[in-house]
Amino acid sequence: MKLKHAATAALAALAAFAAPARADLNVGDAAPKLEVKEFVKGEPIKALEAGNTYVVEFWATWCGPCRATIPHLTELQKKHKDVKFIGVSVWEQDQDAVAPFVKEMGDKMDYRVARDSIPEGKEADDGAMATNWMKAADQNGIPAAFIVNKDLKIVWIGHPGEIEEPLAKVVEGKWDLETAVAEAKKAKEEQGKLAKLQGKLQEAIQSEDPKQILAAIADAVKEVPAVEARLAPMKFGALIHAGEQDEALALAKKLLEGEAGGNASALNFVAWAIVDPENKSKPGPKLVAFALETARKGDEIEKGKSPFLADTLARAYFESGDVAKAVETQKRALELAKGTDLEEDQSLKERLEEYEKAAAGKKG
Repeated sequence: MKLKHAATAALAALAAFAAPARADLNVGDAAPKLEVKEFVKGEPIKALEAGNTYVVEFWATWCGPCRATIPHLTELQKKHKDVKFIGVSVWEQDQDAVAPFVKEMGDKMDYRVARDSIPEGKEADDGAMATNWMKAADQNGIPAAFIVNKDLKIVWIGHPGEIEEPLAKVVEGKWDLETAVAEAKKAKEEQGKLAKLQGKLQEAIQSEDPKQILAAIADAVKEVPAVEARLAPMKFGALIHAGEQDEALALAKKLLEGEAGGNASALNFVAWAIVDPENKSKPGPKLVAFALETARKGDEIEKGKSPFLADTLARAYFESGDVAKAVETQKRALELAKGTDLEEDQSLKERLEEYEKAAAGKKG
């Protein structure tokens, strides 16, 4: 995991939080119209109707964090059968990719899914839902979700990974809308502060100096404590590169608390961040052991069918000294990669050659 790439990804995820402080659509406002081109899964909904509770979630096929939240939304739909979940694909350059993606996800994406309605001659960013919901609410990043109550008012806006508690309260009739409106207003004020700090964060990322990145993160969290969780992945990568292994291990365990500990993508991210051969600091025994345990868990969740996790697990075996298992697992990764975009990644073959060379050296 290159430090610059990892930090840039975290900063991109933060963009939605650091949106401009002005918005035309806020918590407490009436929900805009539902204007989609078509439903590619589930019973179509022509319009939002009073008396129903809705979760309108925005995602895209190319968005990694969106993919990670899809199983979570499916579980919530199963739990709250009377709530109508609608996953709206936005900002898609290839509209034809949506239906095949949804079909491939199968039961993992088990709720209504629709495509944004894009006026003829316009770009994907100009879709009706992207404009009247996302842009109007100053939501500049995905995934993003809106809870609409039975009075057709927006009662919550945020990351779908944080939706479980507010949704439960809305369903139970225990959601305090007045308090939510006040908190949303405060959050907007914090966004304005954070927007000013983004330049410093970006400058630190460009430097690729882990200590400078850690200092910039500390300043941002001091100014706006609410962003600490969103900056945690960036901090984790910087700690790894800075050689702060004890602190990195503690943060890794924190990152995988709760539902994240059962998410294969999250497990893979943490494990690879530790054993990535491009790291500036070689991981110590405790970190390697944690990476191995984490990669094994992710591999089990994916039932041994993910080339990404097999690749990560092989590296963890190699770093732990089990070269034979590294060779065996990397061969599985290459086999699983056939027919996927990963098949063209030469680094998988290079790592296998590295492991085989090490294995031959041990035999010699």
